[in-house]
Amino acid sequence: MKRILRWAILVILGVITALIGANYRADIPVETLKNKYANAASRFINVDGMSVHYRDEGPQTDSIPLVLLHGTGASLLTWDAWVNNLTKDSASNHPGHRIIRLDLPAYGLTGPNRDNNYSGDYYTRFLNEFLTKLGVSHCDLGGNSLGGGVAWRYALDYPDKVRNLILIDAAGYPLQSKSVPIAFRLARVPVLKDLLTNITPRSLIEQSIRNVYADDSRVTDALVDQYMDMALREGNRKAFVSRMVTSTTDSTYLKIPTIRQRTLILWGATDYLIPVDNANRFHRDLPNDTLVVIPNVGHVPMEELPRETVRIVRAFLDN
Repeated sequence: MKRILRWAILVILGVITALIGANYRADIPVETLKNKYANAASRFINVDGMSVHYRDEGPQTDSIPLVLLHGTGASLLTWDAWVNNLTKDSASNHPGHRIIRLDLPAYGLTGPNRDNNYSGDYYTRFLNEFLTKLGVSHCDLGGNSLGGGVAWRYALDYPDKVRNLILIDAAGYPLQSKSVPIAFRLARVPVLKDLLTNITPRSLIEQSIRNVYADDSRVTDALVDQYMDMALREGNRKAFVSRMVTSTTDSTYLKIPTIRQRTLILWGATDYLIPVDNANRFHRDLPNDTLVVIPNVGHVPMEELPRETVRIVRAFLDN
């Protein structure tokens, strides 16, 4: 009996070791990822000791650019379709919009910050330093999820620097999620969160993306590869865990009714991470807003339905 038990333990340990070995992923050097994902529009600027990846596209004569902030686990690539459509407008005499997008600290090619600090206040201060270095004193500001939370916080702290707000499935209010991506859940579990910094199955990334999409058919292999590569950027997995255990929800949301900027609230009706109840709460609290809820789309409408969301955003900005 003891011999059988020993063999069973050895088999289990062998299986665990094999699984760990099969799913171990080494960090990818940032220079390798730059060669793959940085393009002619990519720029890098030193902010808070980081080489921040950003792109400034569209007509430079547009003195009030649209600044776009991505969500947790994403990168500036999440805005590709919007940028391709909004920076030019062949259907009218409008010259198009100047758009600035960036990889926030902890994500994309920018990577982790020095202090391992990813609080809401940190991101607001960082964004102000970034825009100041670029010479942007006035902008339209939009963000998805985490980026949306940073956007409205920035409008509170620097009201004279923001003309219009665009909040896309934005973070901010205390959450009652109906479904949370598995990577988000594991990042908050002791021991398992430490394993995530080295063991990252591709299936984990894929399932996390599928969790925030309403239509699984839109989750392509190329999209999963992109998110996987950015997750493996050296330092990003450790930063992701740190960000997930850092609460970005505090009492600041009580000040949302004091925001006076004209605001577009754009939401996916089937967002289960930040449910549409939060959109309705923004709508109730913001005195100068427009609410658009899109059916059959999840947490990242700009990725799932780029054409439809571009039309809504263009109408808002050009009004």
